Amino acid sequence: MRVAVIIPTFDDDVALERLLSHLAYLEPGPDDVIVADGACSDSTQLLCRRFGASYIPARSGRGGQLALGAARARADVLWFLETSCEPHADAVIAIQKCVSRGATGGYFRFQFGGKQSWGKQLLEHAMALRAQLGMVYGEQGIFVTRSAYAATLGFTIQPVFEQVKLVRALKRTGRFVPVPLTVGVSPKRWEQEGFVRRTLFSRFLALGYLLGLPPGMLARWNGTRMRYVASQIEEPVQGKRPPDTGAAGKH
Repeated sequence: MRVAVIIPTFDDDVALERLLSHLAYLEPGPDDVIVADGACSDSTQLLCRRFGASYIPARSGRGGQLALGAARARADVLWFLETSCEPHADAVIAIQKCVSRGATGGYFRFQFGGKQSWGKQLLEHAMALRAQLGMVYGEQGIFVTRSAYAATLGFTIQPVFEQVKLVRALKRTGRFVPVPLTVGVSPKRWEQEGFVRRTLFSRFLALGYLLGLPPGMLARWNGTRMRYVASQIEEPVQGKRPPDTGAAGKH
């Protein structure tokens, strides 16, 4: 059973290199690694070449990047990973076992990397409950069989919540299952923004999406928030606030 990893990226070579290095040490490892790069970066292309990953230049937008990567994959199972993820050493075996037992897809248990704390553990439990209620996000290492993916509309071509309709369609089959292994996630963004602040804002965006607000509007709100966070974190030069470059935060 062949497994292909699909990774959307946008100007995050440091995180991508870490993820590709980790995937290289999995045993067994994935049969193919596909990187859909929304920045069309030469440095990202060189990085993929160094690790033997397939590189696809793509229009920026996570939904479109994931859909493009899925269309290029030729494996039996499609496994979607964010650059912030660190999959469990036995992840590929676990995926193969789940599918061989009849699962059409599934996801891993979210766990923060780094030193544990009660705050991190509380959020991890909350995210596990959220996943049980149907809200599974990309950082949980979603995987799906090629046939099940083809039977859905796939990822929505939109800047946020691109996985929601796919997950809902898979859950209706009754064979979209949780894997009893963790996927580590870098806590860097939560630490920069504040765990409570980031969590509340994420819930605010999710509520807006459920109420039917346009995904483009939600993405702009998220981009504005991330630029503000970056301006508070960066060190001013000679006592001056660094200029706003207009770069969005999390892609």
